[in-house]
Order: sequence, then structure tokens, then C-alpha cells
Amino acid sequence: MEKPITFTLRDSEMLGIVHQPPGPLKVGVLIIVGGPQYRVGSHRQFVQLSRALARENITSMRFDYRGMGDSEGAKQSFEEISEDIRAACDALLAETGLSRLVLWGLCDAASAAMMYAVEDPRIVGLVLVNPWLRSEEAMGRVMVRHYYLQRLLSREFWVKLLSGKVQLSTGVGDAKGFLKDSLLESRQVEGSYQSRMKKAMERFGGRVSLILSGEDLTAREFEQQALEARNGWPIFSKESCVVCRVANADHTFSSSSAKREVERATAELVSKIAVD
Repeated sequence: MEKPITFTLRDSEMLGIVHQPPGPLKVGVLIIVGGPQYRVGSHRQFVQLSRALARENITSMRFDYRGMGDSEGAKQSFEEISEDIRAACDALLAETGLSRLVLWGLCDAASAAMMYAVEDPRIVGLVLVNPWLRSEEAMGRVMVRHYYLQRLLSREFWVKLLSGKVQLSTGVGDAKGFLKDSLLESRQVEGSYQSRMKKAMERFGGRVSLILSGEDLTAREFEQQALEARNGWPIFSKESCVVCRVANADHTFSSSSAKREVERATAELVSKIAVD
């Protein structure tokens, strides 16, 4: 059953679509939309995810937070949607009778899910897909390691260079800038969203599935800051966390095979929690 529901936050009416199979598991999934998107998602990603979960007897809801899609109100940044997430959780649980939820988020929605999860004891799991953790120094390291070094090893680059089709001065200038950023020490300003994410994940006690695309700089940034041995966040080395890397996947998992991997990883996490 796919059912539209409305709920209210600060005089703004919000819209969600509940997917509820017969005989569902006792844990549901709230899909938080990242970036300037609405509840359908790029290439109908979130519609397909919800329907795939329903086939696994998992209830879910995808929704538009304020200012997006069919929800009223002023658009909120990902750092300011905790109230929207709570209102959506309340609505989903009231509609379905469930008492426990997994938050699912892509990009900055994953970041918002991290910051919110520790505030709500009903949240027992997180599916974090290419979380947003941007900083100048991290971006510099990613560009040097995953772009410029690969270009220097590419035959196509040298062919273009020797034929005069590459503007070398511009490329060198960009490379110098990224190299300078890559040498900066990682710093997280107290109260910044990066700091809030890390502190929240230090306190979160539920299960986590971290899904990273193989062909995505956002994923590489997060991996370098949160998974590297020197600065790695402890939660990602715990038994309660599974790290799933999807080779050749882009940021939104636009290929059918990549989508299926995300759907499988999500359903596995929810099923584990359901029997805990």
C-alpha cells in the first residue's frame, strides 16, 4: 500500500508517502531527501527504494521537508531540519503503529540524519549514503589523490598535452591550490556541522550501514576524514557498523545494479535490527 499523508510543523503542512506492506517487520525506514530534491529523488531513486523495501516486508516513508516539493514553508538547510525529521518520524509512527525507525539519507541528508539520531531514542539504525563532510583540506587531498595523480598517469592526458589541447598554466594553478589545501591540518570548528556530526556519532548506539560510491568525490572526502586510521571515527570500526563500497557507482547510484546494491544493504540492516 502506498498512501500519501500530511502532517504539520510550525503551521506548515508537509507531505509524505508511506509504503506499508502486509505483515511488515517491526522496524520502519524514514527516507530523508538530500540536496535540492523532493521525495521522488534523482531517476526515481527513492520511489524505487521504498518499493524494494516493501517487497522485503519493510515499511518506509519518503517525505518533503519544509520548502521542498509539496511541503509548505521556507526551505531549510540540512543543518536545520531536525524539527522536520522529528515531525516526519512522529507522523510515520502514528500512521503505522511502529515504535522503532532507521533513518536513511543520501549526501547532506545523511549528515542531517547523523546529527539528529542521538536526539531520538526511537532511532535504532542509520543508513548513511555518501555523507557530506566538506572541508577545504579534505577536498584538496581528494583532488590531489584521485584526480591530478590519475591524470598524470593517463595516456590521454599526455596526448592532449603534447598536441597543445591542455591549458597547462590553468591546470598547474589549480593543482597548486589543491596541493596547498591538502597540506593543511584537518580542523573542525567547535559548533560546526562537521563537529556536530562527529560528536553525535560518538554517542549513537544503534546499527549503522555506511554506503560509499566508488566514483564519487563526496564519498572520498568522507572516507578520508572519517575512516582513515589517524583520524577515523570509532563507530565505523565497530561490529555494529557495516561499510559497503559500491564500485563504479556515481553519487546517486544511477545504474540499476548500483541501486540494487543500495536496496540490498538497506534491507539487510533493517532485518538485522528487527531480530535484535
